[in-house]
Order: sequence, then C-alpha cells, then structure tokens
Amino acid sequence: MKNTYSSLSVAIEDLQDKGYTVDFNLVDEGIESKHLKKTWTAAQIEVEEAFRFEGMTNPGDNSVLYVINTKSGEKGLLVDAYGAYSGQISQEMIQKLKIEY
Repeated sequence: MKNTYSSLSVAIEDLQDKGYTVDFNLVDEGIESKHLKKTWTAAQIEVEEAFRFEGMTNPGDNSVLYVINTKSGEKGLLVDAYGAYSGQISQEMIQKLKIEY
C-alpha cells in the first residue's frame, strides 16, 4: 500500500480498486455497513493503515481514512473527521482507531 496520497478522493479510488469496497460507519458499539446490514466490534476488526488529510483552508476539512479488514473477511474504508470518534464509542474502539506518529 502507498504511504501517502495527494487527496482523500484519490486514496479512496485507489483503495477501492484494491478491493476495499465496503463503506464503514462508526456506531456506538464499533463500525457498521448499512449496505451489508452488519455491525462489528473493535475486537472483530483490524485497522491495516490510516491516512490523514488536512483541508487547505478550513481546519474542519481535516479527516482520517482508515483501511479496515473484518475478521469475517470484509475489506473496506472508514472516513472520519479528526477526533470525531472521541464521544459515544467504546474505549476499545477509540484505541483501535488511534493513530501513532
């Protein structure tokens, strides 16, 4: 996998081409796929990589793209704003999504 991408849209397109096609969303208990109607806890996923993107003019445009594999074999992406996961989700999920630099 590449270490950097020029933009969030370029990263999503490239990763989808590599098979990361499930669109994940954060929920209280972990992540979900509305399309698949499934939910996974932090223990049921592995974050392969995370990419940070910073908006050119608005700090509110900052986001993180997580590349995720589930233990049941689904591969997909989760896009989240910096720090948005610090509220309602479990501590285990917060640790799973923590980016180390």
